[in-house]
Amino acid sequence: MEQRIHWGTLEFEKGNIYLAATAKGLCYVGSPEESFEDLVKRFPKAVFEENGEALAPYITELQEYLQDGRTEFSMAVDVKGTPFQEAVWAALREIPYGDTHTYSDIAGKISKPAAVRAVGTAIGANPVLITVPCHRVIGKNGAITGYRGGIAMKQHLLALEKEHS
Repeated sequence: MEQRIHWGTLEFEKGNIYLAATAKGLCYVGSPEESFEDLVKRFPKAVFEENGEALAPYITELQEYLQDGRTEFSMAVDVKGTPFQEAVWAALREIPYGDTHTYSDIAGKISKPAAVRAVGTAIGANPVLITVPCHRVIGKNGAITGYRGGIAMKQHLLALEKEHS
């Protein structure tokens, strides 16, 4: 059975962001640095259909976050990964708006304190930026470290949350 994915575009001051959703929920949030081809590569067997109407609720919540300081999302998320990745992504969703945690904090939260590097790898594989807030994870020394959306976008999101919290 083929997977049908609806996609749309979120207009963002730093550039457009591709979003995609299955019937179960949001499955991809890109960054201004990523192209439509980056989305397609994540779901190579899917059939894509542009559908702004299907993506409208997701776009609305993300716009409210980016413009008005929305602090929580009510949207369903449909992410699939290894059990380890899914545990990391669940831990990320527990980081409160405006807070930051370290990679070590996340490793401890999932009861794998020695798996700090693996946590970093799982965070890098997060398909749903912003709503699964991997931008809230920083280095142990407070450094703003890698982000699929680029360091500038990570800094922007952290500053936005600091401003609204």
